[in-house]
Amino acid sequence: MSPRRNRRDGGPDERPPGGGAWLERTEDGPDGEWIVRVVSGASAVKAYRCPGCDQEIPPGTGHLVAWPADVGSIEDRRHWHQPCWRARTRRGPTGRRF
Repeated sequence: MSPRRNRRDGGPDERPPGGGAWLERTEDGPDGEWIVRVVSGASAVKAYRCPGCDQEIPPGTGHLVAWPADVGSIEDRRHWHQPCWRARTRRGPTGRRF
């Protein structure tokens, strides 16, 4: 397992609403390499469905956005509760497609 590293691509969505800074890193795991972005509660303005537990992440709740490092498409990004992200390799799928 290689160490985590910050990635600064300078892409169009480098800063969240309100001008704050994204906290983004690359993670290697048994399920591949992922880009993981921390979303603060203040920046979370929409509701999302967590693929780990299939429960809603309500607006104002801090969470993670993750997508495969080898895929740059916005359609591949998923919003996760932090504990669900950490447990993703220890539990089965929820029945929803990631």
